[in-house]
Amino acid sequence: MALVKLCIFYILQLLPLFGCNPTQSNSPGLSDGTEKQSSNNLSFPWSRLRLPRYILPVHYHLLVHPDFNTQRFTGSVQIEIDVQNNTNWLVLHSKGLNITKATIFGHNLTRFSEQPLPVLYNPPHEQVGVFSSRVLITGNKYFLHLEFNAELSEGFYGFYKSTYKTSSGETRVLASTHFEPTSARMAFPCFDEPRFKANFTVRIRRGPEFISLSNMPLVSTSEVTSGVFEDQFSPSVRMSTYLVAFVVCDFKSVTATTSSGIQVSVYAAPEKWHQTHFALGVAVKMLDFYEEYFGIRYPLPKQDLIAIPDFQSGAMENWGLTTYRETSLLFDSLTSSVSDKVWVSMVIGHELAHQWFGNLVTMDWWNDIWLNEGFARYMEFISVEATYPEFKVDEYLLHTCFAAVGHDSLNSSRPISSAAENPTQIKEMFDTVSYDKGACVLHMLRHFLTDEVFQSGIVRYLRKYSYTNAKNQDLWDSLSNTCSDEDFISGKHCYSSQQAFKNAYLFAGEHMNLTAMMNTWTLQKGIPLVTVSRSGPYLELKQNRFLKTVQPFDAEWSSLQHGFLWHIPITFKTDASNVIHRHMMTTKTDRVYIGEDVNWVKVNTDMTGYYVVHYEDNGWEKISKLLSQNHTALSFKDRTHLIHNAFQLVTASLLPLNEALDLINYLQLERHTVPLLQGLGYLESFYRMIEKRDDRELTDKLGMHILHFFRGVIDQQTWSDSGSVSERRLRSDVLSLACHLKDPPCLEQAQQIFKDWVQSNGTKSPPTDVAETVYSVGAKGEDGWTSLFNTYTTSLSEAQKRQIMQALTSSEDNHKLQRLLELSLEGKDIKNQDLSSVIYLVARNPLGHHLAWNFVKKHWSTLVQKFQLGSFCIRNILIGTTSQFTSNEELADVQLFFESIKNESSQLRVTRLALDNVKKNVYWIQRNLGTLKNWLNRQML
Repeated sequence: MALVKLCIFYILQLLPLFGCNPTQSNSPGLSDGTEKQSSNNLSFPWSRLRLPRYILPVHYHLLVHPDFNTQRFTGSVQIEIDVQNNTNWLVLHSKGLNITKATIFGHNLTRFSEQPLPVLYNPPHEQVGVFSSRVLITGNKYFLHLEFNAELSEGFYGFYKSTYKTSSGETRVLASTHFEPTSARMAFPCFDEPRFKANFTVRIRRGPEFISLSNMPLVSTSEVTSGVFEDQFSPSVRMSTYLVAFVVCDFKSVTATTSSGIQVSVYAAPEKWHQTHFALGVAVKMLDFYEEYFGIRYPLPKQDLIAIPDFQSGAMENWGLTTYRETSLLFDSLTSSVSDKVWVSMVIGHELAHQWFGNLVTMDWWNDIWLNEGFARYMEFISVEATYPEFKVDEYLLHTCFAAVGHDSLNSSRPISSAAENPTQIKEMFDTVSYDKGACVLHMLRHFLTDEVFQSGIVRYLRKYSYTNAKNQDLWDSLSNTCSDEDFISGKHCYSSQQAFKNAYLFAGEHMNLTAMMNTWTLQKGIPLVTVSRSGPYLELKQNRFLKTVQPFDAEWSSLQHGFLWHIPITFKTDASNVIHRHMMTTKTDRVYIGEDVNWVKVNTDMTGYYVVHYEDNGWEKISKLLSQNHTALSFKDRTHLIHNAFQLVTASLLPLNEALDLINYLQLERHTVPLLQGLGYLESFYRMIEKRDDRELTDKLGMHILHFFRGVIDQQTWSDSGSVSERRLRSDVLSLACHLKDPPCLEQAQQIFKDWVQSNGTKSPPTDVAETVYSVGAKGEDGWTSLFNTYTTSLSEAQKRQIMQALTSSEDNHKLQRLLELSLEGKDIKNQDLSSVIYLVARNPLGHHLAWNFVKKHWSTLVQKFQLGSFCIRNILIGTTSQFTSNEELADVQLFFESIKNESSQLRVTRLALDNVKKNVYWIQRNLGTLKNWLNRQML
């Protein structure tokens, strides 16, 4: 599943999880007395969150019939099951379903009972129990038949209603599913845990004006009653319930075929059909690439991609029917920017990677969701780099890892592999740690093992565990090339069964225990800080846990450092050679011989390793000197990494702010987009933080400095869509900031383009790379804001609507900002799916800073009802509205609110994360505000 990215803003890269239930056993759990009782005094037989493991689903026969007039659906499911312990009870998941009939049949389809079977509900655990007076015998097959009905969900989970408007203003309805992680139980009773894989045969009933889609190809259509048609789909491969999908809609599609004969189709609302062609080309290329890279044929005969008008996340990897938010799939050449094109490619790459990582091989339980999401996030970069090299997506990987560092340097972070039991805890697993840190740890591992060994290892993993479930250890075994005598593969990396447990891999002349190494990255939270110093011909290394909110002189420092140790694959370059040196650091302190003649050392080459580096003594002084005299001696990735590390160390009070600011003075010589944007991004983040503190003098001085310092870069930009992807990204970001800082030439040009757009009645579109900036400048005027809002409500381009919403929320009128918040909560002119984005964007506005936070406090219950506790939208709302609070008063207000919703906040890690983030900002201001003022005064001299 791809999460929605709100904005490129480094403070917002954060997220969490909570406690755990007792270990699952194979015998029935004892009732704790809280379950619902039936009229005949039967007690619910199961007390645990996870289902008993002695009832195994084999094949679901599912029929669903949505009725858009009543906004309800009816259905039936017949589940073939294996019974592995004698029992009178069948316990499975159901949430919000009214089960009207329950029947059990034997293997020859004879009834077990002439009377309807009792069904007991346990709503807190989202489970139902079906009681049979006759014992179900071990080793036999049975069929559980259930009939049910429910309302089409109003939210974004289960089987839910979605709507869209045509250009004539007509509202049309469709129904779609989103089951990950625990919402298949909202659409049909099922064994809704990833390890209960089964086959699914789906039938959908619909009206003649609709089509239906599911995971597998359509086999037949028949008319069951007048005006009601039934579509039957092929039986699926074995898969988990969260990957089942079906859609009933009136969409149109485009279709093509991969080189291996897979039919690929992209579906969208009829008037957006022309926006599907780019995605179709990407999907075909991606499937061809993955089949070759994994050496495993895509196992289904077709792959559909569909743009759903109401969708909370970025996309979902349902096998054979991937569903997308419209902004993640549709591309309009007139209004979509080059960043939109890259985003669509990355999301498709992510979801199609899941067809192997997640669908073919599924994590055993949600604690290891990173095996799905970390791999899919990393494969985004590998796949797009291979299929669209002009996009230069390796530049984006750096920022993915920077986001992970920002999250992981707070004590409220969590291990990659973490305990998660209930639905709220499971939803919180879909966070920065699973996605971004997971991807960056895999990137480090790939460079550690080499591309060839990494690729062969993951192919071995996919082949061995196809159609089953896997754990962390299974991945390490596959990557270590360990194997048994039975499946021995010749080659220097394969060990005998007696040696397999060692998981050893030869690296830098040493045998390494891969499991022991990777456990330090996946089973403990945080990120290491490697401190580097020189001692004659030796490089002295020391590792600690990197923390931003706790200092070595604080009382809790020692306890927060205790027990943390990583196995770190160190890489470094020196001025003495072009060789990348390697060393495995497995102890708190270490030393490496580098020779007497070395002047400078750059550790963590190209940031292939997931760790922060601090150069003690005069190390940073040498780095600054190198950058100012010969910055091209280092790669653009190394230069970007140094900028990132320096400002991270400032936040942790390990480097003075003035030294970090002096380091980026070299950027006036920089010609590469990525380090330029990194340095500019830090200055912009400081500006946006300070402008909310109502310190006009400091805000003006910093703004003047940024404009003066980047004057040459700003003046080089053209208001067009020309140039490479990197050049266009730079243009978009630089001009956006220049106009935000009220640079006269920038404002004048933007105002003229906006005037031309208004006078053309929207027929003359602004250049896509600068459209957001143009709209933002135009939105400052009363007529401009109104014109933009009207365009927003009628536009058929989600890319344009996103650009316009960014502009509308930049208004300097509080009443307009409040109106946007209320409209997004209402969900008509602004869809509920965009509510979290609107709240964040209003909070980013200095005038909407506290407006958004007060709105969240006032409407908290409604927000939780719309998005569900633990969802990434709730996390983004809480972090987005608090991420730039910088005062003790604001910190106290946040604490007070979380205390007032203690029943909910106690279930969420995000509340601790948000508080940590505010504390970090408060400390930053206390430690660095004076330094920043003094430094700016010196620059003015």
